[in-house]
Amino acid sequence: MSDCAKIMNLSARPPMPLSITGLFRETMKRNASDLHLNAGMPPVFRIKGQLHPMECNSCTHEEIKDMLYSLLTPRHKDVLEEKKSVDFALSVNDVGRLRVAAYYQKGAISVAFRLLMDGIPTFSSLNLPDSLSRLSNFRDGLVLVTGVTGSGKSTTLATVIDDINSTSRLNIITIEDPIEYIHQNNKCIINQRELYTDVDSFVDALRDSLRADPDVILVGEMRDTDTIRTAIMAAETGHLVFSTLHSRDCISSINRMVGAFPANEQGQIRQQLSSVLRAVISQRLLPNASETGRVPAVEIMFRTPGICNLIRHGKDDMIYSSIETGKNEGMQTMEQSLIKLIDEGRITLEMGIASAKNPDLLKQRLSTRRILSEELSWENNKKRLMY
Repeated sequence: MSDCAKIMNLSARPPMPLSITGLFRETMKRNASDLHLNAGMPPVFRIKGQLHPMECNSCTHEEIKDMLYSLLTPRHKDVLEEKKSVDFALSVNDVGRLRVAAYYQKGAISVAFRLLMDGIPTFSSLNLPDSLSRLSNFRDGLVLVTGVTGSGKSTTLATVIDDINSTSRLNIITIEDPIEYIHQNNKCIINQRELYTDVDSFVDALRDSLRADPDVILVGEMRDTDTIRTAIMAAETGHLVFSTLHSRDCISSINRMVGAFPANEQGQIRQQLSSVLRAVISQRLLPNASETGRVPAVEIMFRTPGICNLIRHGKDDMIYSSIETGKNEGMQTMEQSLIKLIDEGRITLEMGIASAKNPDLLKQRLSTRRILSEELSWENNKKRLMY
């Protein structure tokens, strides 16, 4: 019986015996990354990227509301009732830190819990490309980490901030919704501000931070035009600004930032971006070949004179070729990343093709590589026969 069928087959199921803390511990026990609570369904765990329902009766709206409200601060309760959604993070004894997204749907509350890593990971432990360590060495400009929800953007940025914290003496201010990873002052001073707890909006916190003598500013997400404008201004005035976007690849990230502005401002924004944009990192998490976990596929764009010129003149369709040929600068397209993961046996061919933005291009590149490999093997065999 499929998991979906199991969800609907509620007969003879025991009632849910666990408290919310018990569900968190069950999430850990099952090595799940997420826990979902939805009215009319049993608790659902995301394990290795797939959803698996718990073998128990469905949760009611009242049960979910009681469990959620036991975790909310008065301020978060007000935000939930006013905006019908709220994000926050919490620490639970014997469990660790969790990110929480609560929202109303069809008049009932749904909640998604993300179990965060214990401690802040390193670039190598995340299996990220070596060239991403360069992000910690920038001293000004704008760096974007992009991808869909759950692609590891916040974890990558936490790793970058931790690396800066251990190697430089700087003042770092983060503006997050919510604070996921807690940083301790090391060589740097780190002040972490949380939306709705310490400040009402990203743009207000970003403007405030410019008066606090920052060297590095992390903006959790570029959510509106004012935040994008202020972040660009901060980068122009000598600060290093990190942020995230929900976009598929490097080119769409640039288009989304420019497209957030009225047509009469877009030329000026392109001019500014061409000067301040240091790097765009676009990542996805894919099931590994053994289905025991997930691995990142990463597109990387660093600023070069050629890419700056293409951004300035709106020739975004040509940026892909510059990334593709920029291996010596540490760049790679998503297709190149997928091919590398396939070659290393870390993902299956089917997963690589399914994840490609242009599956036909990926198939063509893989076919060309196979032909070249066969030709090289034939030439080597011929040389051995000659000698």
